[in-house]
Parts: sequence; C-alpha cells; structure tokens
Amino acid sequence: MTRNSLVLLAAVGSLALLLGALAFQHLGGLAPCKMCIWQRWPHGAAVVFGALVLLVPLGVGAVRLLLGAGLLAALTTAAIGFYHTGVERGWWEGPSSCSSGSTAGMSTDELMEQIMSAPLVRCNEVAWQMLGLSMASWNMLASLLLAVFWLMALRRAA
Repeated sequence: MTRNSLVLLAAVGSLALLLGALAFQHLGGLAPCKMCIWQRWPHGAAVVFGALVLLVPLGVGAVRLLLGAGLLAALTTAAIGFYHTGVERGWWEGPSSCSSGSTAGMSTDELMEQIMSAPLVRCNEVAWQMLGLSMASWNMLASLLLAVFWLMALRRAA
C-alpha cells in the first residue's frame, strides 16, 4: 500500500467512527457522556491531518509531522477509550463530573446536591454494547488499528 492510501484509510476510518458516534447520538437517541465527547476530538484532528497530507502540497518534513500528529491523535483516542472502558467496568473511578460516586456517609443535603448536580449521562454506565464490548472499547480497538495505518504511512514517508 502507498503512503497516501494508508493515510486515506486512517483518516476515513476516523471520519467513519465520528459519523457513527453522531448517528448513534442523533438518529439512535443515545446521548454521549463527557468521556464519549473527549474521544471524538482526536478523531476530528486525525481527519484534518489526513486531509492536509492528501490535499495540500507539503514538504517531506511537514508531511512527517502531520503523519506523526495523526498517529498521536489515534493513540490519544485509544487511550481515552481504554480509560473510559476501565471506568465502565469499575477498574478505576472516573471523573467525578461524569461518574456516580459512593453515597456512604453522606447527609441528606449532600446526597440531594449530588443527585441535582449529576450529569444526565454517566461515564461509568454502559449505554450500548456489542459482543460484550462497549462503544468506548470498540473505539479503543478501532483507534489502535487506525494508529497502525498512521504508523505504516509514517514509515513510508521516511
């Protein structure tokens, strides 16, 4: 495969994951949590990096920089997906701003405050899954595959 075909696969892959997430949200009525939104930003960046490599005439150094940035974007969203998966599975606590915490030892007023300030969609609850994996887990796996495409493209640019 050529460098450009690998970049196209990686960028279109990120675009497909973004469009899929938006379809689940707007067509399927599945509201995203805060960490779901975090996972979208690196995909958007990867699409931009891929478009720049493919559509703008650039020097070798700039192309390598953009390919490295695409690789970093894919690894970043994979890392967020891994962290989110861990929060969903109870391996560790997520951000207090989007996860339900313990109510042990809370007064009635503190409990009411927690309830009133809780987000509508919690990061530690799996809203959708397939084959035992949540959307965050699938995003992590797909993003790792996209990272391989970015890395292969970067090696071809060397």
